[in-house]
Amino acid sequence: MTHSVAIIGASGYTGAELIRLIATHPGLRIGALCADRKAGQTIASVFPHLRHLDLPTLVKVDEVDWSGIDLAFAALPHGTSQEVVAALPDHVKVIDLSAGFRLRDPAVYEKWYGDAHRALHLQDEAVYGLSEFYRDEIKNARLVAGTGCNAATGMFGMLPLLSAGVIDPDEIILDMVCGVSGAGRAAKEAMLHSEVSEGTHPYGLPVHRHTSEFDQEFSKAAGQKVEVVFTPHLMPANRGILCTGHVRGDADAIHAALVERYADEPFCVVLPMGEAPATRHVRGSNFVHLGVVADRKPGRVRVFSALDNLNKGSSGQALQNANLMLGLPETEGLMMAPMFP
Repeated sequence: MTHSVAIIGASGYTGAELIRLIATHPGLRIGALCADRKAGQTIASVFPHLRHLDLPTLVKVDEVDWSGIDLAFAALPHGTSQEVVAALPDHVKVIDLSAGFRLRDPAVYEKWYGDAHRALHLQDEAVYGLSEFYRDEIKNARLVAGTGCNAATGMFGMLPLLSAGVIDPDEIILDMVCGVSGAGRAAKEAMLHSEVSEGTHPYGLPVHRHTSEFDQEFSKAAGQKVEVVFTPHLMPANRGILCTGHVRGDADAIHAALVERYADEPFCVVLPMGEAPATRHVRGSNFVHLGVVADRKPGRVRVFSALDNLNKGSSGQALQNANLMLGLPETEGLMMAPMFP
């Protein structure tokens, strides 16, 4: 059986990544592509690298015939996503790639994102979209909230360790370097090539919004309140996130906990003890590489995780969730090797 899907926000980076992935997926076909500002245009004119595909013309959301659509990917900014998702027919399963439904407490959402939640009646049914940790809930969900790409990168390294009790939950420092595509495709002066190239700088200070996801998920895993120190840095690369987690614990126990937790996970690769991952080794793929390196000071350990922010950090993870929601093999359309160099 082939399922028909729609992509809302198809003219952005995550929309383009979804199209690229779904184009070769044997169980899915693209039934509608939405992009309000570029409605009426072809994908070939918006993304020339996809001109070889036979795809529907971009339309506005309210022009879609939803009767034949099984699932919609909402690749929209958080400020517009909630109202759009709320207006979709009940029979359409939804994966929201924005921050609109990630935080379970609407008051926490308002605190971190600065506006009131616009679809409160849907929040209770939203399942957090970290596939490896919410697989059973995602299978039965109508609405899945995709994670932040920074948040996912840090969680793959830290959640198993907090659940296993092998690190001190009060001493977690996360430093990340992130590619510029994580900021989206909208024109921004700070994202100009001359502003970004040949340099790296921290951003989202003093507290980045994805910290709210860490607080939520880390506290749940640890069974107590956890507040981390998190600093993202913009690196002059299109794709990729590398997280360095500074923790207190035993390096061998930490490595063993990661190996045990991810032994049966097809997309999570734990490197040999003492080896650190690189973003270039996961680029364009749905893989996560994790590494553990003991510090020279006893009891101090560095835990590394690397993924592609547009793939495993967003669109690839969304497709993985779609497979689960539609009863398809979880790895379908996602086992491509990373691009190198």
